[in-house]
Formats: sequence, C-alpha cells, structure tokens
Amino acid sequence: MIQKKSYLSGVVLSAMIASAAYLINDLLPIDFLGATLLSLLLGMLLNPIIANYESFEPGISWSGKKILRYGIILGGISLSFSQVAQAGKYALVLLFFTLITAFGIGYVCHKVFKINWKLASLLSISTAICGGTAVATLGPTIQAKNRDIAYAISATFIFDIITVIAFPWIGHMLGLSDTGYGLWVGTSVNDTSSVVAAGYAFSDVAGVLATIVKLTRTLFIVPLVLIFSWVYAKKESTEKNKPIVNIVQIFPWFILGFLAVVAIRSTGLVPDLMVEQLTSLSKFFLAVALAAIGMQTSLKEVAGVGFKPMVAGVIIDTSVVIVALIAQGLILRYL
Repeated sequence: MIQKKSYLSGVVLSAMIASAAYLINDLLPIDFLGATLLSLLLGMLLNPIIANYESFEPGISWSGKKILRYGIILGGISLSFSQVAQAGKYALVLLFFTLITAFGIGYVCHKVFKINWKLASLLSISTAICGGTAVATLGPTIQAKNRDIAYAISATFIFDIITVIAFPWIGHMLGLSDTGYGLWVGTSVNDTSSVVAAGYAFSDVAGVLATIVKLTRTLFIVPLVLIFSWVYAKKESTEKNKPIVNIVQIFPWFILGFLAVVAIRSTGLVPDLMVEQLTSLSKFFLAVALAAIGMQTSLKEVAGVGFKPMVAGVIIDTSVVIVALIAQGLILRYL
C-alpha cells in the first residue's frame, strides 16, 4: 500500500501539469505549442522545485516510462494496418539514409575530435534510433563509462529541446505536408517523447505518422545492439568482460501492444465515438508522460557536459536532420 501511495503522488502531479497545459493551450489565441509540448516545458520549469521532494520521484519516473508507452499503444486505435504498412515502407527507405549518415558522421567525429569510439557510438545510436533509450540500452552492453552515457544523453536532450520548438515552425515555413513533416520528424528527432511533442505541435495527422515512423526506427535497436556487442567483444579480445545481450530485455515490447490495437481497429468493429475517445485519452497520456519527463530534466546536469562531445552530437544530429529532410522530399516525389 505504501508503494502504491508513493507512485500515486508523482502520477497525480504529472496529470495535474498535463491538465494545466491543456487549459493554458485552450486559453492561448493560437495553438502555437500544443498541450504536449506545453506539458514538457511546464515540467522542466518545475524541476528545480520538484527535485527537492523525493516522494514524487517514483510516480514521476513511472509516468515518464509507462504512461508514455500506454499513450503510444492507445494511439494505434486511430490507425489501420494499411496506414502502418505505408508509413513503414517510407520509414525503411528513410532509415537507409539516416543510419548511414548517423554512423558515418559519428565515425568522422570520432577521428576528428579524438572522442573514444564508445562515446561516438552512443551519440550515433542516439540519433539513429531512439535517443536516451538507445543510449541507456547500448551503454552497458559495450561497458561505456557513466560519463560517456551522461554526455550522450545530455547531447540528445539539448538537441531535442531545440528541434521540438523549431521543427513545427520550420515545417510550416517550408510548406511541408502533414505526411512530409511526419516522416521528417519521425526519422530525425531522437527520443520518442520529443517526436510526439514535435509531431503533434504541427498537426494530429503529422503526430500520428511521426510516431509510427519512430516506432519503426525503434525496432532497429535490437540488431544494432547485437552488432555493437560483437564489435565490443572483438575489440576487447578477451572472454572475461565479454558482454551478454538479453534480447528479451532490450526488445521494445510496447510496439506489439501498439500493433494489437491497430489490429482491433482494422476489424472495423470499434465505434467511431469510442475511437475518438480513446484517441483523446492517448494524447492526454502522452501529455502526462511529457510532464513527467520534463520534471526529471535538470539544467544543471546538462551544464557540465564536455564541449567536444556536444559539438559532435550537434553535428551528427544536424546531418541526419538535413539528410532526412531531403530524403523525405525525394521519397514523396518518386515513390
């Protein structure tokens, strides 16, 4: 019972911040940021205060991870398998370009800035796959130092904050369609939460598509972590510290839940009113999760990040953003 109460306080706080974001967004003359992004920003502003109260931490942490996944899973109710298949096809083509770009530029930065290969790899997989989640998954596998993991996550965070705010504006300025913008965000923004925030800040259609594309990217964490496990073992050339990769632990199981909900919607048996209600609930869950993630984000932790890794991270991220923007334009034109 005590454990439930400790979770409850953080979950309720995250929900209150999300509700406040919805209220503020409704009061604004124009929907400039969107409730999801406002939830993230409000959470960040409250971080210095909330960090002093440990009782909120369990529920906040749970909300940032679990409720985010529940929101994504429920988001499948607005989709059909034909839409997922179409988006997945585009995503795979885009991923061919972005993966090569991320790891190619990462290798160049490794040589130019004299960054150790582990840190360079963390920065690359963060950009190529799913931000902090990918870093947290790969780091222990290649036995990266905690400082390297912190560098990569911090670099991801800073760039994601910039993209979440700037991408909707850039998308409108360039006249991107909902499809083009969703593909761009889904393949070039790092963390799932940032993809959701940047996508829905442009439009609901773009937000859903960006999420689908991002989920397709996330699937690649499994083969890439396995590959890096082999690379690490080869570099170490000893059996003593050989890493063990647990596929069950690193596999993004929530994707299966998302596909299950899509399958239910594809049957055509779900009433339109229920689809609308569940879609709204999905968006609220995402706002709650973003509020929690914002409250876990400390600007002091980012301030101590080294200069060269940050520059390398920005170069890798920017390269992928540019390549993804060009590639989505070509794909929509010729496919």
